[in-house]
Amino acid sequence: MIPGLAGESEMVVQEEDLVSRLGEVPIKVLSTPRLIQLLEAAALKAIYDFIPTDQVSLGTEVKIKHLSPTPSGMKVTAHALLKEVRRNRLFFLVDAFDELEKVAEGEHERVLVPKESFLQRVEKKRRG
Repeated sequence: MIPGLAGESEMVVQEEDLVSRLGEVPIKVLSTPRLIQLLEAAALKAIYDFIPTDQVSLGTEVKIKHLSPTPSGMKVTAHALLKEVRRNRLFFLVDAFDELEKVAEGEHERVLVPKESFLQRVEKKRRG
């Protein structure tokens, strides 16, 4: 992995992306969990072509500020820039903009781990 890799992901805010879907909150704006998912998608797009086939990239940390609400129907674009690589740890700067303004900024960390051992660990946990 090379610092400087960049990725972008976009979406139009739909009903299933809204805060109102999280419970009894009747607010029809983009939820923070869905925004985080979009930011992670941008980070994955930045590195996708460089992930070895025997490895998998996993999100381990997200630290963002959700700066502004985005209503249903508006487009949001997320960006991720790989700023540092430490062995198998990848550190990204992330941000997102809707059609009018910046709506999020922060940092995201991912790790590269062997795919087979990760899947074995998941299966072991599934079996209890």
